[in-house]
Amino acid sequence: MVQILIPDTNIFSPTKEDFTEAARYLGYRKISAPDEMIQKLIEECCHELFNILSPQAVIESFDLSLSQNNQIYFGDVILNSVDLSRNLNGCSKVYIFAATIGPKVDACIRKSTAIDTVKETVFQSCGAMFIEKVVDYINEEIKKEAAASGLKTKPRYSPGYGDVPLLIQKEFFRLLPCARIGLTLMDTLIMSPEKSVTAFVGAGNF
Repeated sequence: MVQILIPDTNIFSPTKEDFTEAARYLGYRKISAPDEMIQKLIEECCHELFNILSPQAVIESFDLSLSQNNQIYFGDVILNSVDLSRNLNGCSKVYIFAATIGPKVDACIRKSTAIDTVKETVFQSCGAMFIEKVVDYINEEIKKEAAASGLKTKPRYSPGYGDVPLLIQKEFFRLLPCARIGLTLMDTLIMSPEKSVTAFVGAGNF
């Protein structure tokens, strides 16, 4: 059964740890922290994006079968992947989901491109931080649901990583009502809004 999840935006209110994570996306590390001006800009951009976030997700689960030759079967999909087979090893069920933080974030980033390229870069990093924060929340919700059935979950795995082709995005959009959360898939296989994620989460007794 498809789930439409619209979490309370306040859950994602930016913290000091989020500012650090946004800085990491900019290329900063603990040994090379951003200067005061950049740090202030990171915090401002995070708060600005937080005010326009619209986190949503669609989730569906399927029975899962794996073959010895790395074939993965769920729903009516057959996918060949060594990497995803390894990730899903021991699972009897797979969740697939698509999540986004909404079109206003993309619009804000596009607007800044023509005005301030430094701020645009910081917005990109803050947006990346927020979508990961939302996806972590979705992952925890899936983990809770699986646990209620006595199952454990594996780390999420997204199309485009390892040997899992981006082409599988088409199956996500066929199986999930992504339009209900304002998500579309372009011919390039990139999603719009851009700050969106699709992923597999395996569950089983392992």
